[in-house]
Amino acid sequence: MSTPLVVAISVVAVALAALGGLSTALRRRIGTAHLATTALLELLLVVQAVVATAALVGGQRPVELATFLAYLVSVVLLPVAGLLWARTEPTRWAGTVLGVAALAVAVMVWRLLDLWEVTRG
Repeated sequence: MSTPLVVAISVVAVALAALGGLSTALRRRIGTAHLATTALLELLLVVQAVVATAALVGGQRPVELATFLAYLVSVVLLPVAGLLWARTEPTRWAGTVLGVAALAVAVMVWRLLDLWEVTRG
C-alpha cells in the first residue's frame, strides 16, 4: 500500500463527491466531468490494487488478510457500481449517489492503509 497513492485517491474522491453535490444542488444529471473523474478515481484504485497485490505476492501479509482482501476488492468495485447506479437515475439525485460512493471510497482506502500498516509490523 502506498500512502501517497491513498492521498491522491482521497483527493480525487472528495473532488468527485463535491462535483456530485454541486450537480445535485443545481438540479442537473451527471455529465462528462463526472465520468472523467470517476474514470481517474478507478484508475488510481486499480493502481493501488496492483501495488497491494504485488506486495502480497512478495510475501507481505497483513494479519487480517481476509478483511484486507474484502476491502481491496470492494473499493475497486464501488466507483463502478456508483456510476452505474447514477447513470440509471433519471433525477437530479444521480450526483448524490455518485458523491456518496466517492466518499465511501475515501474512507475505505484509509481503512485499507490502516489495516496494512498496523498489521505489517
